[in-house]
Amino acid sequence: MEKATGVTAGTMSGVYSPVPELNELAELQKQVGAEYLSRCFEPLPEYDDKMSFEAVDLTDPDFLSRVVVFAMANGSGSHYGFWRVDDREDLATLPVVAFGDEGGDHVVARNLPELFQLLTSDVDPIIGHDEVSYERYEDAEPSGGHEVFVDWVRTRFGLEPTTDPGAIVAAAQREYGAHFHAWIRPFMERLGYC
Repeated sequence: MEKATGVTAGTMSGVYSPVPELNELAELQKQVGAEYLSRCFEPLPEYDDKMSFEAVDLTDPDFLSRVVVFAMANGSGSHYGFWRVDDREDLATLPVVAFGDEGGDHVVARNLPELFQLLTSDVDPIIGHDEVSYERYEDAEPSGGHEVFVDWVRTRFGLEPTTDPGAIVAAAQREYGAHFHAWIRPFMERLGYC
């Protein structure tokens, strides 16, 4: 049985974040309990926890002020976060980036609803230095909370489950990919990652 471990009932009894859609997601996670909504995806116990960046000495205030981390992306320590490409107030409209636990950082959705649609594929991302992919393993069992999640995405955002997660990633990268990589590269070069 798959087990989601990040968000606890105590965390969600209050407001999880300033993003209504993430608060609704946290409540949905509370409803399904220890089951994943999508393979290895779960809200972080603490919204905008930057500990994973600090662990690799990525502490530049200019970097940290433009990234808002909100969820685990896979079972090995990768994260999803908003990239503050500009100063818009509605964070859910910002592009979503996947930060790989072994390197690699890629725009994967143009906004939060698109990330949720991407997650209806029920696969965890493989985040490499050169690319990110969402590939289904033939013998993979559906996540325990997945049907509830798909119904929520359909009802809340009017989005149908995707059969082509790569198309969502490709659209996001066409719109934001080059700009994001130009922005993040100097931070990574200073740490010797490029």
